[in-house]
Amino acid sequence: MEGATAHAARPMRRVMIIGSGGAGKSTLAARMGARTGLPVVHLDAEHWKPGWVETPEAEWARVVDALVARDSWVIDGNYGGTLDQRFAAADTVIFLDMPRAACLWGVIKRRVRFRGRTRPDVGRGCPERLTWEFIRWIWTYRATRRPGILKRLESLAREKRVVRLTTRAEVEAFVTELAPATRAGHSS
Repeated sequence: MEGATAHAARPMRRVMIIGSGGAGKSTLAARMGARTGLPVVHLDAEHWKPGWVETPEAEWARVVDALVARDSWVIDGNYGGTLDQRFAAADTVIFLDMPRAACLWGVIKRRVRFRGRTRPDVGRGCPERLTWEFIRWIWTYRATRRPGILKRLESLAREKRVVRLTTRAEVEAFVTELAPATRAGHSS
């Protein structure tokens, strides 16, 4: 797995970003899209229907199949049931492996910023919310989800670029190193 350096020379066309809630997945996706010209897909915006209604599982698998079939993208979000689809299609996997406190602070800031409104990276009609269930998921992420993710990423590193970023400074360095978009579309 790579850290925040040595990325500029390796082209990225299909990038997936995963990590705990509040780690900064959607923010990084938006910044990568702006910097590289790659189209950005926020899975939360695709998954949630108005009123925080989930897309049925079979329909969701078809939606993700269509998304990953595109020529290029930056996709942020976890959604464990479709990780394999995205792992198979991605050329780059970015794991935002942020400390628990940073993730909790991230969701608290997000809640305050978007209170009563829908974030741009979430489906229409889904005003920002913060539930105890979500806080508990973030709190236990490092113990319950992270070990399996790290193991999976280790096996993927043989065939794909795998980037693990553990601090906001590493994220900044990573974004700074990205090749800017060209006038004709995006860099290759």
